[in-house]
Amino acid sequence: MSYSDDARLLTEIASMYYEEGAKQSEVAKKFNISRSLVSKYLAKARSLGLVEIIIHDDLVHPYRLLEEKLIEKFGLTEVICIAPAAAEMLNKRIGIAAGKYLSRILKGDETIGVSAGMVVHEAAQNFLPKNQMENIRFIPLVGGLGQEHTALQANVVCEIFARKSGGSVLELHAPITVDSAEAKKVFMAQSFIKNVFDKGKKADIALVGIGGLPAYSTMTKAYLPNEEVPLRKELSAGNVSGDICYNFIDEEGELTDCTWNDRVLAISLKELKQIPKRIGVSGGKEKVSGIRAALNGKLVNVLITDEETAKTLLDEDK
Repeated sequence: MSYSDDARLLTEIASMYYEEGAKQSEVAKKFNISRSLVSKYLAKARSLGLVEIIIHDDLVHPYRLLEEKLIEKFGLTEVICIAPAAAEMLNKRIGIAAGKYLSRILKGDETIGVSAGMVVHEAAQNFLPKNQMENIRFIPLVGGLGQEHTALQANVVCEIFARKSGGSVLELHAPITVDSAEAKKVFMAQSFIKNVFDKGKKADIALVGIGGLPAYSTMTKAYLPNEEVPLRKELSAGNVSGDICYNFIDEEGELTDCTWNDRVLAISLKELKQIPKRIGVSGGKEKVSGIRAALNGKLVNVLITDEETAKTLLDEDK
């Protein structure tokens, strides 16, 4: 049989099956061939390009193309994009998506390092594992003692995750920041603090929030009191694009040279990047600069955000 004859037969079989909706047994009867041969002919028609199957998942998953573009542009392993929401609801919506994502991917024997913040807290509140996971462990990646935003601190967030999963939590009894770089060295050398950070940097998964410019940052407002005017001016005048795990970073995702970074008790950027799966959860126009910086620096390899933020990240002019 010539190629033209072969192609004609394949086209007729494919048309009857795909366009007319005939069963394979009906196709086999008409062409006097076996049902198994019909399956082979249909497969051959697809391999030759005579048949093209298109799955229109944009109706049920409208952000797939957007996610794929972000993955390609920033070298990510996965992106989850949600519908845009009003500013007051955005953190909650992203947190819900993050909680569902964790519930889906966890096997039950991982160590998860956790930062602080509103979105991460929402993820914990909306974490609903299908089964109890007694061997799962949650570890703070940042200090968390203090009187500001206590419900959002890493220790509290880890406790929520552990309670819902049936797993365990290793608390970090350390403040977010100390008075000087010298004090930081002393604190980080303490065995009860060093032990937590040593275990945190060996985590299988990190779940971290990403902050925006210092002027809009919840962290800046909460932990830089008005008397620290010189530090506020230093951050505003510097090249700070955002923060991740309480580390202020520049547009390339590198640690900025500022006194805050010299004093903060948190996992380092180098240690964060050693964690295999690093999930960044953030969204909103005020966070775009920080998110882009974290992506440029490869500080996260999974991003959960909203449609408007995703589009802005793809637009170099913004």
